[in-house]
Amino acid sequence: MTQGRIYRDGHLTAQSIEVSDIAALNDDKHVVYWIDLVSPSAEELAELGTVIGIDATHVDDAFRGRQRPKLDMSEKYLYINAYTTSLDKATKEMATEELAIFVTHNGMITVRDNDNFSLTPILQHWDDSAAPGRHGVDYLIWGLLDVIVDGYFDALETLDDEIEELEDRLFATTKQDLALQKLTYDLRKALVILRRLTLPMREIVGPLMRQEVIPISAEMAIHFHDVYDHVMRVADWTESLRDLITTLLETNLTIQGNYMNLIMKKVTSWAAIIAVPTAITGFYGQNIPYPGYMEPWGFWVSSGVTVLVSFGLYLSFKARDWL
Repeated sequence: MTQGRIYRDGHLTAQSIEVSDIAALNDDKHVVYWIDLVSPSAEELAELGTVIGIDATHVDDAFRGRQRPKLDMSEKYLYINAYTTSLDKATKEMATEELAIFVTHNGMITVRDNDNFSLTPILQHWDDSAAPGRHGVDYLIWGLLDVIVDGYFDALETLDDEIEELEDRLFATTKQDLALQKLTYDLRKALVILRRLTLPMREIVGPLMRQEVIPISAEMAIHFHDVYDHVMRVADWTESLRDLITTLLETNLTIQGNYMNLIMKKVTSWAAIIAVPTAITGFYGQNIPYPGYMEPWGFWVSSGVTVLVSFGLYLSFKARDWL
């Protein structure tokens, strides 16, 4: 038995399905079903493809994975490839899980490589609203896509909070150049991954919303419009955060450059101050007669000139904020 659900005349009648039952379920007009296949073999998928009439290319895509999020239409079924996301708050790594989804006129089959992604939120989503059996398979698709897109929102909210914290740390008095650079890189990498997954979702939800692939009731059309609106908001939010993280990265580099210029300015100013006593003592160190040569007052004159000029340069540089 495989995890799944059977709705007959709007009522939940079973929560597990045999793969061999799918042929009979497809022919039953009173049934809406969902079945979840975890790590199926190539033979199992080929058998499923034969029952439903799935093209060999899509069977191979579902088995091998690593496909771009997309929606392919066939006369007998829809093939949807989508990804779930979750952000690790400690490591800032974006974890993704791939879902291959086959949709028939009255059923939905999900294919996963592993069981890392919990289906509990999806099942809860179906149970908390109107019965899927009353609306048909379009309700199952909506519940699944809605939970996936909500996961994008959760990841974006976490990334937004992390970027706000990054802004505060960027202008902190304590310098954390290496830590800031690593955090900025990790957040930017997570946003790149999320953008790569969210932007193609418009191509999936858009045709469903416009009823270009399956007929949708007026009540469910509102829900699909809501999902599409969420997808567009996620895409815009992702772009905004990418622009912001790029700006923060450039700002960090600018701050480092300004700080380096300040250091160089101070070093140059001190070098100028030190150059004065070096020049004077070097002049008085010549082995030729000069004013004050071999006289006590010559030493005091040279020392006084060194102190006065150096102190004058210090005051001048300090007034110009060079020190």
